[in-house]
Amino acid sequence: MEKRYGVLVVDDSAFMRKTISSMIEDSPDFFVIGRARNGVDAIDKVKRFKPAIVTLDIEMPELNGLETLEILMNEYPVPVVMLSNGADSTLEAFELGAVDFVIKEQLIQQNDGLLLEDFYRRLTAAATAKLPTPLKKTAEEASPVEIIKEAPHQKNNSNKDILIIGSSTGGPAALQTILTRFPAELSVPVLVIQHMPPGFTKPLADRFDGLCSLRVKEAEHNEILQPGTIYIAPAGLQTTLKKNVEGEYIVRLKITSNIETLYKPSIDVTLLSIAAEAGVGLLTVILTGMGDDGLRGCTSVKKSGGMILAESEETCIVYGMPKVVFEAGLVDKQLPLPLIFNQIMTIVYN
Repeated sequence: MEKRYGVLVVDDSAFMRKTISSMIEDSPDFFVIGRARNGVDAIDKVKRFKPAIVTLDIEMPELNGLETLEILMNEYPVPVVMLSNGADSTLEAFELGAVDFVIKEQLIQQNDGLLLEDFYRRLTAAATAKLPTPLKKTAEEASPVEIIKEAPHQKNNSNKDILIIGSSTGGPAALQTILTRFPAELSVPVLVIQHMPPGFTKPLADRFDGLCSLRVKEAEHNEILQPGTIYIAPAGLQTTLKKNVEGEYIVRLKITSNIETLYKPSIDVTLLSIAAEAGVGLLTVILTGMGDDGLRGCTSVKKSGGMILAESEETCIVYGMPKVVFEAGLVDKQLPLPLIFNQIMTIVYN
């Protein structure tokens, strides 16, 4: 018999607790181990029932979702999937150690079979995920190391002229550990493709802009990528790139793509659009995430002479995307998350 995962459902609404519980019980892979009406109740039941996963609402009396999450991650670590409608609170939840999130309003109101299947996939990934380290505990580790501080003043002999980073589940936290360390004089543009629903990538860019030395913004149609800037691919659209006669990279945003994919934005779509033109100039990094988005794109990157780094299993929240790229023999170096930044800088400033 296959393992079933016990889920603690936390919500201050009796109707929501019942609705979410019914969804969970409809899957053969999960059962509801308990229900909690607020954060205080949730902490008590996590201690008593030891669930495999917690689904946690943001807005609750006594202890809200973020306060509850912080206590759980510090005292009773457990995989937490946030049920949220707000981007800002969701991004803060990632900093506190949440594994993933689901937009509650869509899940409850749309009665969409695909959304329900996605919910089950996220619960499964959370149940088997490595727990992230809350970023507020490791803020000091995000500062640039001394050797890197000197890099921008060195002559850039690298043939790399663009960095593309792809990530999914666990990505926002992983991205923060890398992006906040880049020096202000970085000599290449950085494009990030993070799986997120519409309305979440602009707040993600704004949040990173306040944390990073580099400017961080959501990418725009027909924008020319500038060195020393980090661009976040907008959710709900496909981001493709094209090189102009000056060798600059131009963003093209599209509603549809010429390949079948579940994701908007898709790492595959972006990489396939530019791998051949970029050639050896492209450095690609695949971070934590479920699924295989990036495999087709990395195949093209490798064929065109580009370089690929991947996060290793030991630090991935979900070892899905990096795994398929690594097992396909496409990865030049596979590294734990804390070593990826230095490796990027070594390649860019070789």
